[in-house]
Amino acid sequence: MRKKRHTCLDSIICLEEIDVCGTYSISKRPVHQDLQKSMMRTTLVLLLGALALCHAQLSETEDAGVEEEAVELFTTDKTKMAAATSDFGYNLFRALAGGDPKTNVFLAPISVSAALTQLSMGASPDRSERWLYRTLRYHTLQDPQLHNTLRDLLASLRAPGKGLSIAARVYLARRLRVKQDYFDVVEKQYGVKPKTLMGGAKDMNEMNDWVKQQTGGKVTSFLSKSLGRNSGVVPVSAAYFKGKWITRFSHSGAKEDFKIDGEAPFSIPMMQQDNYPVKMGVDPDLGCTIAQIQMQDDISMFVFLPDDVTQNMTLVEESLTAEFVQDLSMSLHTVQVSLTLPVLKFSYSTDLLPLLAGLGLDEFLADTDLIKITSQAAKLSSLNHKVVMEMAPEGTQYASSNPAPTPLSYRVDHPFLFLVRDEASGALLFIGRVVNPRNLRI
Repeated sequence: MRKKRHTCLDSIICLEEIDVCGTYSISKRPVHQDLQKSMMRTTLVLLLGALALCHAQLSETEDAGVEEEAVELFTTDKTKMAAATSDFGYNLFRALAGGDPKTNVFLAPISVSAALTQLSMGASPDRSERWLYRTLRYHTLQDPQLHNTLRDLLASLRAPGKGLSIAARVYLARRLRVKQDYFDVVEKQYGVKPKTLMGGAKDMNEMNDWVKQQTGGKVTSFLSKSLGRNSGVVPVSAAYFKGKWITRFSHSGAKEDFKIDGEAPFSIPMMQQDNYPVKMGVDPDLGCTIAQIQMQDDISMFVFLPDDVTQNMTLVEESLTAEFVQDLSMSLHTVQVSLTLPVLKFSYSTDLLPLLAGLGLDEFLADTDLIKITSQAAKLSSLNHKVVMEMAPEGTQYASSNPAPTPLSYRVDHPFLFLVRDEASGALLFIGRVVNPRNLRI
């Protein structure tokens, strides 16, 4: 149980100005100043009246000193599991993004959770499994059937139409005398059998072929070089996502300027549509405007667009939790905007192993204790991860045919953060930071 928190506003939203292109800016002002100007902007303020109402309700509650309503956000084993995998994903993303604020960063956390959970099935229950569970946030679940719950969650996320393909597997060095029971229990639970490494280029080719097959041919060249001679335990994870919007974009491919902090703007392909329905809100404390855009099969994308052209999105990154995003999904309000988004197509790969120590697995990495896999000493050699994502302009519905376009504009034309979420479960599927889309390529 937790207290209901209104996240859509910390102050009254005012439309500071609207230029000839319909772009608006939102500022945080003392309440009395907004009220003095409200009569002059009645029509404009009504467009975001629901958002202002959210703040007013919050202020009334605080003034009255009444305790807020207690709300349970995650009520089933599946949604609790989704929240756990999401929180692990946000922690992993923060660790990855913190390395260099000037780089694009992408992650498919659910596939990493799947790979490390398979590994946990070979760990000693009193030590290594406990460390892995804490990092994966499973210690919060109190679910004796957590493997069944995760299996069911993964099956629902792989459902036809969602556009998500996941590959997760544990590879083991040939020199390790691996216990057959481990192979059997993982295959029975998750439908994928751990694989013994043969050595040399064969391992790279086998991994690349398997990942390509699991992702429908979309994630290719998973490894670009052979594994080292001393490879021990090698969990791998990969994901492909091609999202489809509910509301289509009528204009796509035209190049427009994308602004970069400290550099000259450059042109990239954009997709644009007037009268586009989005859920939107402003968080002045984070200094960003947030839009939730609906996709097919109960998927949505959240876009966090900083007020300024900046590479520093630390405040936004630090705020992300499963609870915060669930709050957003309930607090944002529907408006129609002139929406402009970059055409996203990218491939990204990295070794996540160096990040694990900072997530609380330093003891595990020092002494893996995989007693259910082998009685020999076994170390993790790498945690290779690769993602491919495409966003097409197509959709099943057309935007409103109202000939008068909305005066509101949401232009994602400078560095931003986004996440893709399964609304039914709340599971985080993809998360990324786009600093320089010129460097994105498949």
